[in-house]
Order: sequence, then structure tokens, then C-alpha cells
Amino acid sequence: MAVTVSAISPEVGVEIAGAEGHQLVGETAAAECRALLEKHGVVVYREVNIGDEDLVAFSRLLGTVVVAPMGGLDGLPEVSKITLDPAESVLAPYRRGTFFWHIDGATDELPQKATLLTARQVSDEGGDTEFANTYAAYDALSDAEKEQFAQLRVVHSFAAAQSLSEPDASEKTRAAWARVPEREHPLVWTRRSGRKSLLVGATASHVVGWSPEASRELLDRLLDWSTQPRFVLRHHWRPGDLVIWDNTGMLHRAIPYTATSRRLMHRTTLVGEEAVA
Repeated sequence: MAVTVSAISPEVGVEIAGAEGHQLVGETAAAECRALLEKHGVVVYREVNIGDEDLVAFSRLLGTVVVAPMGGLDGLPEVSKITLDPAESVLAPYRRGTFFWHIDGATDELPQKATLLTARQVSDEGGDTEFANTYAAYDALSDAEKEQFAQLRVVHSFAAAQSLSEPDASEKTRAAWARVPEREHPLVWTRRSGRKSLLVGATASHVVGWSPEASRELLDRLLDWSTQPRFVLRHHWRPGDLVIWDNTGMLHRAIPYTATSRRLMHRTTLVGEEAVA
């Protein structure tokens, strides 16, 4: 079967069809992936059926791979299970937080570079993943808005994100959230290359020096702006799909699904290479 490469939309996403998992484990495939990721933000390998060992090997060709802090596979600690089933992962209770727009590692000094997610089992209802291009969202702002936002800094917190999925959490739970350190970042993330994106999402708690009300109004408005349809790709999973995205410039979220849906993904993550500046 011939391998085809086709852009999904003008703003985000490219799809590769006809490849097999083992074919990705090589420098040629990795170089192609890096180039496509830089240009399109999200790379979809349709029904590539990559095995876990090949997933780790391919990830290592793209960057340094994060060792999962808990819940990694036996013999492959880099691979995390993404599921709502507590029998499959001790982190399952926190996965409902992925139903809200976010980037991974926003409370870290170095947010993760990229994420690789492959479908082992898919949901019959819900479970799609959406991506929003925050590079394109920034570029589409007016010059006056760019000038204004360049001066602002935002506090990101684990508690802000978790409170969206568990608004009635107990004081004990909120105290546990608060133990995760907050991180202050500029609202506009400027890369060494000069490329810029908006750093918004579920973790964005408040604008430094602004009132809670004014902060919320601006952050909600910018999130709505960044996730309007022209900047968004919705991926409907098939078993064996592999999706890779630039975690630093693509917001993402899962469309809600239930624990009984049996949705199961395997994930690897690449260590961040550039601090937010």
C-alpha cells in the first residue's frame, strides 16, 4: 500500500496513511515527522498499529523521552496508559481533567516538547481528541492586541485545572492540589526562532496584577479565540492510530467519554527543550 501525506486543514494537521509501525523506527521517518510537526503542529498516522517497543524507539528518535512517574508499562516505563478505568491506571481519577483545553506541563519550567498517543481501544461514544493551534491564534490578533498582551504575565496552577473537572472538591482535595507549585509565565510565548503563541488553557489561573474578574474575562476570551473552528482539528480515533503534536503550541482536549467505554491509549512524552520566555 502506498504511503500518502495530505494536509487536513490550512491551519492545523497533516495525515499520513499507508505506513506501518515498524517503518517509523528510522532516522528518515523521524526527520520527516519533525518537519511535518514544525509546519502543521499535529501529525496523524492512520492505523499504523505501532507496538509499544517501536513507539518508544520512534519517540527516542524525536527527542528525550519522559519516564512516567507512575503507571508505566512493565519493562517500558516511558509508556503511560491513558484511561478512565482505575483498574488500568492509578492516575485514572485525574484524567477527567483532560476534557478541558490545556497543554501538558504548563506548571513546569520546561513544558513538554511533544506528545505521542496511540489508540489501543477506542470509545463508541465520545473520546475524540481536539487540537487548537495557538501559533495561528496569536498571528491572527491585531497589532494593538499583540502589543497589549506582550506585557502580561499569567499564573498557571494544577488547582485551576482540576477545579474545572471537580468544582465541588473537598477542602482536603483542594489542599492536595495546592501542594503542586504554581508557575508564572508570559501570556505570549516567544521562541528562540521568533515564533510566538498564546499560552492559555485550563491551568491559566489569573493575570498578574489584575483582579480575578478581569483576569477571568480576558483568559476566557482568549481561550474562546484560540479554539474557534478555523484553528481547531478534531481527530476521530480508529484502533492503531498514532497522533503526535507540538505540545507547546497546540492546546488539546479529549471529548468526554465514560470509564465503561474501555477507551485505552498508550502515550509517550518528549522532554521540553525551551523554557517559556
